[in-house]
Amino acid sequence: MTQGAAPQGKKQSAGLGQKRVRSGEDFDIIIGFLGFWAVVLLVVTVWMELTAQPALGWALGLLAILLALYGMIRLRRRLPARTATRRN
Repeated sequence: MTQGAAPQGKKQSAGLGQKRVRSGEDFDIIIGFLGFWAVVLLVVTVWMELTAQPALGWALGLLAILLALYGMIRLRRRLPARTATRRN
């Protein structure tokens, strides 16, 4: 049984390294997604203001997206640096 336990331990430790790199990439994807919607909501909010339509809901949505974006960027900075190549 000890022989079977040793390879599993190695696989788990290798998986943890890949998971750390992967989690950074996932954060980058989420940050890009939130950034896109922040730009969309900014354009909509400005348009609503210029056309004298109610823009409070759009502005509050923009605020929520910007706060989420700020939080994700702060969390992303705490992760280890991304490696240059990805392990297969």
